[in-house]
Formats: sequence, structure tokens, C-alpha cells
Amino acid sequence: MSEATEAARQDFTPNYRQPDLVMVRGEGVWVFDEQGRRYLDAIAGIAVSALGHCDKGLQQAVHDQVDRLWHMSNLFYTRPSMDLAALLTRHTFAQRVFFCNSGAEANEALMKAARRAQHDLGTGRFEIIAAERSFHGRTFATVTATGQPKYHVGFEPMLPGIDHVPYGDLDAMRDRLTHQTAAILVEPIQGEGGVITPPDGYLKGLRELADQSGAFLLFDEVQTGVGRTGTLLAAEFEGVVPDGCSLAKGLGGGLPIGAFLAGPALADCLVPGTHASTFGGNPVCARAAIEVIERLVRDGLLEQIRSTSAYLESKLRDLIEAHPVAAGLRGRGFLRGLELTSADPELPARARAHGLLIGMVDANQVVRIAPPLTITEVEIDDLCDRLRLSLEA
Repeated sequence: MSEATEAARQDFTPNYRQPDLVMVRGEGVWVFDEQGRRYLDAIAGIAVSALGHCDKGLQQAVHDQVDRLWHMSNLFYTRPSMDLAALLTRHTFAQRVFFCNSGAEANEALMKAARRAQHDLGTGRFEIIAAERSFHGRTFATVTATGQPKYHVGFEPMLPGIDHVPYGDLDAMRDRLTHQTAAILVEPIQGEGGVITPPDGYLKGLRELADQSGAFLLFDEVQTGVGRTGTLLAAEFEGVVPDGCSLAKGLGGGLPIGAFLAGPALADCLVPGTHASTFGGNPVCARAAIEVIERLVRDGLLEQIRSTSAYLESKLRDLIEAHPVAAGLRGRGFLRGLELTSADPELPARARAHGLLIGMVDANQVVRIAPPLTITEVEIDDLCDRLRLSLEA
């Protein structure tokens, strides 16, 4: 432990377990520590750095906005948030957009809007039914919605009105819906829960159940959205349109911004006084998000993602065939989970020794791979070579 990181441990609350590294610079898929060592970032700040580190276009957009206006709050319109809202309503199902700063805040807005809309309809519905193994955030409402008991320990009792059923099980969801159900909340692909893709037809089935029962359908696209799976929203893969969804992570390309996208059923329920965010839609963060969305939909990045992510899939399948500890592959696009035959909590440290940054989920038995969306085939070759060496150590 260096003196600098030891001092930092005394200054920070002890809720993280960082390695003895201090990162100081990034460029594309690469980051560099204080010692000058280079690492291929295969986790992109947990699926955040969509355009890579220090992307030139994103840099210029942010610098231009910093020279103009930093903050106004939502007491006034600002051009970047207006333009970003217009982009999102043009290219998604959304009729209206609410901006915030993180995925947890976006999910809070999502759930509040569902309850408020049911209130306005006079239904008396209030329950949110989420999925086991889900992850929706760390605030009290979102951690209650998170279907992983380990995140609840020490914070009980959890908030009432939120329950869970097995992910991917339409019969279980059907049996749990009642006249009190306000909304169904799921991730199109569970990220933190293990990079779990549901059975074909699951999202369509949820849409049908929601329509039949009078509940709203909410998708948490914090990790899966913004092109990560090859479409702007992951739910597009099944052609399913929710009543609302949340975005964050990759939306700002590394700057903190989240969004609640509201379809027609939820578009008008958040009237003045019902919800707010002081920093939401901050001009600098919104300008960064505009650059990300425009690159995806205007400059052909979505098509590139579909091609390069298919290449990543083929390389990972080759690795599985060649390596005895690699057991299977999960996910879609650039949200991938490499299954291992047994838990390997030391793998991230070995990977760092080979200049690779990865994440682990599902009790340290799945390697989460979520690189910048701009990664090239040459860099994918490098990633897989480093991962292979890490598995062999």
C-alpha cells in the first residue's frame, strides 16, 4: 500500500475496496496509473465511458460548453438540456424526458412517476414488482427494488410496497400481479446480477401482462441502454415499448447524467412540485450526452457496435473452446459475461498484472466485460489475449 492510497483510505468512507492504484490519465480504451503503467479498460468505468477515455469530440463539446455556461438549475431553460431532450424524444419511444445525475435517481423518478400516474388515474395501485437478482441502485427505494438480499443487510426494514419474483419467469410475474400493482420493473439484461439475458419473448410477455393487468411496464436501461447492446435501447431487440425507462452510465460518456424517459402514459404526471433535481440536465453534462447520442445515431456508431461486438463474441467463444476454466458466455453486444467453472475472486488482480481491467459478478464466477463502445477489432484481440493470460495464471 503506497502512502498516498493509505492516506486516501483514511479520508474516504470505507465502502469501496480499491486496489493500490491511482489512475491519472486515459486515452481511448487505455488508462494509465501514476507509475506510468498502461491498462486496457474492459469495464469502461462500469459501462460508463461509452466513447472511450478523453475522446476528442467529447472533449471539444465539453470545453465549448464550459466556456459558455456551467449551471442554472431547472428554474430556467438551457439550450443543451433542450437539445438533448429533443434528441431523446426523436430517437426513442419517449414523449417527455426528466434529467437527473445518476442511475439510482433515474430509477427513483421512474418509480415515483408510476405511482403518481396511478394516483392520478384513481386506481389506488402502489406496488412495484421487480425481479430477483436485479440491481436498481443504492438509495432506499432503489435498493429495496434491488432483488439481492446482500444489499439489504443492515438497512432493514426495507420500504414497503416493493416485491420480487424470479427473473425470466412470466408465470411467476402473472401470479404476483394484483389490483394493487402499479408497475413492473425489470432490466432487459441483468447486469450486476450476473449479465443474465432473459428467455426469448420475456419482455414481450411482460408487456402483455402489464396491458392486461393495468400496471405500467418500466425498464431499467441504466446499464443496457445508450448503444451498449447494439441498439439505442436494449428493449428494441424484442421490439418492446415500455411506459418508461431509465438511462444513465454511458449517457454522458463519463460525465454524470441520468434520464427518465416517459412514454404517453407517464408523460404528464410529474407536474410542478412533484419531483425535481437541482443539477439534473446540467449544461455541461447535457452537452456531453448530446455528443454521445449524436455519435450513435448520426455517425454510424450503432452499426459499428453491432459489427465489433459480434467480433468480440466470436473471440470469447474461441477462448471458451480453448480454455478449461471458461464455461460459457452471457449477454449481448458489449455487455458480456464470461462464465467460469468456479469462483475466482483473485482474477481481477491477475488481470491487472497483465494490463487489463475487468469486473466480476455472480459471486465472482462471471467476468463482466463492458468496454468502450469505440473499441476496435485489434484492441479486442489484445483484450482477449490479456484475458487468456490472466485465466492461465
